[in-house]
Amino acid sequence: MAQQHEHVGMNKTGIQMSPLETGRMLDDDDILTRGTPGDDSAALQLREAYIADSGGVGSIPAPGTVTGMVSMGVNMLTGDKPQILLDKMAERLAFERTGTRLYDALLTKLDVLQADSAAAASMGSITREQAASIRGDEARHMLLMKEAIESMGGDPTAQTPSADVVGVESMGMVQVLNDPRTSLSQSLHAILTIELCDNAGWETLIALAEEGGHDKLVDRFSDALVQERTHLSLVQTWYEETVGLSAAGLSGAGSASSDAGGIVRARAGVVPGTSGSGPNLGTGAMRAAASPAEVSGDGGAGVTPGGGAPGKDPGKPKP
Repeated sequence: MAQQHEHVGMNKTGIQMSPLETGRMLDDDDILTRGTPGDDSAALQLREAYIADSGGVGSIPAPGTVTGMVSMGVNMLTGDKPQILLDKMAERLAFERTGTRLYDALLTKLDVLQADSAAAASMGSITREQAASIRGDEARHMLLMKEAIESMGGDPTAQTPSADVVGVESMGMVQVLNDPRTSLSQSLHAILTIELCDNAGWETLIALAEEGGHDKLVDRFSDALVQERTHLSLVQTWYEETVGLSAAGLSGAGSASSDAGGIVRARAGVVPGTSGSGPNLGTGAMRAAASPAEVSGDGGAGVTPGGGAPGKDPGKPKP
């Protein structure tokens, strides 16, 4: 099992561990690592040539249905850019799918830790039920993107340029979570990075949908952002606990509670109990709605609004 806390050991990667060899290396004028006289201008010119001649990362596919073709054509004639929104929705679909798999990997690590009483004591406030609930939200957000793409006549199975790129971006996180040697703290750091990107991605998507006049999508995307902000607050708290920060040093002031959505909605002008987002939720209002500290609570169950109760199938979409 991976060490759950960084420890002092026989790490020989630094030059201080070999002072004699280091001295001889630095005194050797013929050592290969010094390189040859000159600069990297030739390599730079080669990279510039490749960039200038490249054709970009793929293309956005045209709708495969007559209805979709007509819808895209009408929107483009009116000055809208539906292809950009479709590209970014495909990006979110790919990202949420990866997020679901990352939480699957995290759940496996939690199962191993909980089976060891000594390791379980170092887990902090994170519970399997909370992580499974977030995993369920990520899966539902992926299905939300599928439905949204289909509603605009797009093909949710197509890999658009942004979906392709975000898959490459996420590869490192997948490797970290699936490495059996990484600790819970290291795994949560990768998850925290993903959640930060996820929040920014939803904000961009809401702004694009708002500019295109897709009010129903703005409402649904705003609900997802409320949940993602709760995820971020929880994960940040869990991560800071596992690196050993004291309660006074935690930035989130505790775990996020299920009333986080109410705080965000209230500050953004949304009436509780409705899915309405208000006219400016996708721009400045949502961005300034709440900080991680403001959406934190008193250490409740951490079930996100509409995200499914702990213990239920996290992959089953809500009706």
